[in-house]
Amino acid sequence: MTFARSILHMICGKMAAGKSTLSTQLSAQPATLVIAEDFWTSTLFKPDMHTVDDYIKVSRRLRAAMAPHVEQILRLGLSVVLDFPANTISNRQWMRSIFEGAGADHRLHWLDMPDDVCRARLHQRNAEGRHEFAPTDADFDLITSYFVPPSAEEGFHLIRYDPSGPIL
Repeated sequence: MTFARSILHMICGKMAAGKSTLSTQLSAQPATLVIAEDFWTSTLFKPDMHTVDDYIKVSRRLRAAMAPHVEQILRLGLSVVLDFPANTISNRQWMRSIFEGAGADHRLHWLDMPDDVCRARLHQRNAEGRHEFAPTDADFDLITSYFVPPSAEEGFHLIRYDPSGPIL
């Protein structure tokens, strides 16, 4: 019996670009599961997160714990949608170490959405109370200031999405 090579799906996009929605859609593929940073950070560290610096600290701890776990899942032949923001070069390098360590394939899904679309989605999401966190416009501005779009030089299998859908 032969198995398809497992895939690490990574998601890049500004806050409220649709990363978690895309993660859920990707997880509908056979033998694919989602590991979502927001779930784990809010479950394990919510009382300790008050600032962006707090988030960075707990996110670093979570990544250290999750990397070997995700690598093992990929080695077992399951695909993983890593719903952690692949929004900086260092985060993408961390993700690369996981799929390369597992000998898995990868896809970097880039949700290239304009700020006004993201802000409108953020306001709606906050009003509905359907997310673990309710960031403000100031939080959006601060976190977006760290965003680095992926480049071809990084060498990822890139799938870019704009407001109309995927651009292959």
